[in-house]
Amino acid sequence: METVTFEEPTPKDGSAMWELVNNSTLDQNSVYKYIMMCEYFSETCVVAKEEGKVVGFITGFIPPEKQDVVFVWQVGVDSSQRGKGVASQLLKELFNRDACKDVRFLEATVTPSNEASKKLFKGFARKNNTKCDITELFTKDLFPSDEHEEEHRFRIGPIDK
Repeated sequence: METVTFEEPTPKDGSAMWELVNNSTLDQNSVYKYIMMCEYFSETCVVAKEEGKVVGFITGFIPPEKQDVVFVWQVGVDSSQRGKGVASQLLKELFNRDACKDVRFLEATVTPSNEASKKLFKGFARKNNTKCDITELFTKDLFPSDEHEEEHRFRIGPIDK
């Protein structure tokens, strides 16, 4: 059995990332979003592959006004890989990229019911001996339907490299 590899995505990976999301409980975006992220933000996105198949990914970017932050938009891991530390490895790979050499903070938004993401980000803070500040960011009333929960900002750092 081949091991999982972690690499910079290409636009060809976008459809597989979208498929992974559509087979999960993650917020669904258009396939275009994933292709675009792979084209324009490949240095701050990561795909995990097993035998050439995408089994996990991170989409992220460095906000222009916050050059010391990498914002993790979405983390997806195929059900076949859950519990194997793939999401943690994806974060580690992202943070070790040349594009993140000046990054000292990781930010993400997480809904209150998303226990897996809360555990992932709090664990990342613990492994890096730093704090994880959680604050309200996007309130429920900002979303067009009652189905979407509020989003809390997780701010991890500062992280020493």
